[in-house]
Amino acid sequence: MTEQYVLDLQEIDESQVAVVGGKGAHLGSLARIEGIRVPAGFCVTTDAYRRVVAPSPSLDAQLEELSRVSPDDQEAIRTLSAEIRRTVEEIAVPDDLAGAITRALAQSGERTAYAVRSSATAEDLPTASFAGQQDTYLNVVGPAAILQHISRCWASLFTERAVTYRRRNGIDDRTVRMAVVVQQMVFPHASGILFTADPVSGNRTVATVDAGFGLGEALVSGLVNPDVFKVRHGEIVARTISAKQREVHALPDGGTREVPIDAQRQEQPALTDAQAVRLVELGRRIEARFGRPQDIEWCLVDDDFHIVQSRPITTLFPVPESADQENHVYVSVGHQQMMTDPMKPLGLSMWQQTAMVRMHEAGGRLFVDVTRRLASPASRAGLLDLMGRGDPLVRDALETVLDREDFVPSLPDAPPTGPRAGAAPEPVETDPAIVTGLIERSQASLAALRHDVLTKTGLELFDFLPTAFEEHKRVLTDPLNFKAIMAGMEATWWLNDKLEEWLGEKNAADTLTLSAPGNVTSEMGLALLDVADVIRPHPQVVEFLAGVEDDDFLDELAKVPGGTEARDAIEAYLDRYGMRCVGEIDITRPRWSERPGTLVPVILDNVRNFEPGAARRRFEQGLRQARKKEQEVLSRLRALPDGERKADETKGMIDRVRTFIGYREYPKYDIISRYFVYKQALMAEAGRLAQAGVLAEKEDVFYLTFEEFHDVVRTRQIDDRLVRQRKDAFRAYQALTPPRVLTSDGEALSGAYRRDDVPDGALIGLPVSTGTVEGRARVILDMAEADLEAGDILVTTFTDPSWSPLFVAVAGLVTEVGGLMTHGAVIAREYGLPAVVGVEQATRRIRDGQRIRVHGTDGYIEILS
Repeated sequence: MTEQYVLDLQEIDESQVAVVGGKGAHLGSLARIEGIRVPAGFCVTTDAYRRVVAPSPSLDAQLEELSRVSPDDQEAIRTLSAEIRRTVEEIAVPDDLAGAITRALAQSGERTAYAVRSSATAEDLPTASFAGQQDTYLNVVGPAAILQHISRCWASLFTERAVTYRRRNGIDDRTVRMAVVVQQMVFPHASGILFTADPVSGNRTVATVDAGFGLGEALVSGLVNPDVFKVRHGEIVARTISAKQREVHALPDGGTREVPIDAQRQEQPALTDAQAVRLVELGRRIEARFGRPQDIEWCLVDDDFHIVQSRPITTLFPVPESADQENHVYVSVGHQQMMTDPMKPLGLSMWQQTAMVRMHEAGGRLFVDVTRRLASPASRAGLLDLMGRGDPLVRDALETVLDREDFVPSLPDAPPTGPRAGAAPEPVETDPAIVTGLIERSQASLAALRHDVLTKTGLELFDFLPTAFEEHKRVLTDPLNFKAIMAGMEATWWLNDKLEEWLGEKNAADTLTLSAPGNVTSEMGLALLDVADVIRPHPQVVEFLAGVEDDDFLDELAKVPGGTEARDAIEAYLDRYGMRCVGEIDITRPRWSERPGTLVPVILDNVRNFEPGAARRRFEQGLRQARKKEQEVLSRLRALPDGERKADETKGMIDRVRTFIGYREYPKYDIISRYFVYKQALMAEAGRLAQAGVLAEKEDVFYLTFEEFHDVVRTRQIDDRLVRQRKDAFRAYQALTPPRVLTSDGEALSGAYRRDDVPDGALIGLPVSTGTVEGRARVILDMAEADLEAGDILVTTFTDPSWSPLFVAVAGLVTEVGGLMTHGAVIAREYGLPAVVGVEQATRRIRDGQRIRVHGTDGYIEILS
């Protein structure tokens, strides 16, 4: 194929990113939209870039060296990227290439002023905008100057900020190419940025226009505060006019300069309301062409808008797809399940296959549509009460939506057809045999699944699994299962409400539930203390484990004195709990059985921080505290008016909560146990496909839905392009923070506590486990990096059951996500740890090593140093 060094913008469309880069492709597409004016120009293609850099062995060596530098080594990145830029700028432009550029310039006259703008192949993409990462030069005049600035644009591919940005987005420096857009300058009266969706709230119906006088560089560089217009459905809904003291002008001989604005113009709006509305109409046309919200750079010349750039807004959280145009309100599943990280497609679809309600995907996360329940007054009250008890921030976010009376339709209550929707089920007896029976039936069903799945491969496996999913749901939807879970939760709420009313004591149930029987998650943390007891007497085992760097260490461990007992203890632990891991609702996450090295730091912390028998002593201590608290509460109640009745009711509820609260954790254990069986069968199938050459690697199936995986088994073919796209999308989703509540307009709401009863500067959260503790904050985002000492306070994003082994070693807990009945809160109470959850940006606002005080009764954190 003949190399093309120069293409006119009119010849370009968005399919040519590899040739003209992201900016060039977008500009070419913009120029094809009816009614959109784009300044004329051409693109110096990536073929030209390749032609220039190909003969440079020194550049190849520098790029190879850069690829080996750690992303965290900013000094090395700074030094190497500067060297690479010098190398590129010093390469002479070949005569034939210079001639092609000069001939393109001659069509507009040699003294025409141009903007020379970088356009990298990894730029203005749906998953990474790269805004501002490479260079643009304005008002460049004359062929020599333009050739020089083209070389500078090529070199700007390797600015420190561009290299760092690529690392964060998983893009190899050696695979990126640079094109350069050369466009005729326009000299605007005003210019600025148009966001076709509100970049702060995410609302897709609200467009935001930032406007200033002169060239847009004044706004981009932060030289002036812009005028801001917000436009919704063709009307200005908000307007802020700023004092604009300076603007950027083009100079006759090239270049730009800042100039002061006359005092009488400074507070004049840069646009009229009508112009702002007209600009947004153009923006909506551009948005429709590209199929997603856009960040658009514009210039106003003689009342005509010229569009000089459009790129996707990559920071917006995506909106679930809907089959209608109605308003919808979605609640985050991840905030309920303590897993707000993105999930891979197989993980998403497996959770959807086995969930009790329909779930919608957006941004690699799952959401439940609660619009119908909010629309009916009867179900609305129950939903808000349930959400408020679990996570007040979700309730507040939902109430914020409801306050906009036009968003959620008001529907009549459905006529009664049996038990009222949202009504409490008939109560279950306080009988430990109920829990025992539920667990036995669950284990028998799980054993049958393990037995049956062993005989299935290929299409037979995919025919069998839907039946297994139905059994999975049957076990979980057993009415008795739901009643047992609710019995423990409702007894907790009753005790907290009544004992605060009668005795003025907050969260009394926290102590009354210590060492409750049958809590599989708290038992998991204590069992790892028992593993440490086996290891502690053997110094060579401890030394060996301290040097473990991978997951294939168990066989080698057996060769160390004392290692056989240590290995047996670890394997016994994995037999019972090895299906667990952080983010365990995503079936694609590696389980402890697959990566046992994850547990090694926690085991070593337990060896160092505890004495033998710590698990038994801790359980017995909790039991003593709970019994003492029970006696104290009942004694105080009997001294009140009508005290015998109150004491008798309270005693019944204490017995009830201790019978059922431990079972709260069992259904999740059952789900994750089943997930591990599914995963082992599916990955065995993926291994066979990889061995047959159908898959490049077996983990590629993580980027397929369950149905797509089934199709690959059936057809023996896979769409490699789809897998690559899904991998890119997953990387992009990792940079997004999911909201607690999301609307179909795209508005992301996280809620607020609206409290004024905390000290100034305190971080507010939800109190979930009573007590106050002061200690060193340990900000830990990866369990495998735990390095804890007695008295430390764990600060992390979220805690699912897999974090409970860390809970035994800490004195308190702070998380960004959580509710009163989420797993982390339940286990914090079980272990008697003061805990505050739902603290916005806790892992950023609290630094590792800071001294903090956690007020677990009142729900706030003080930073002491």
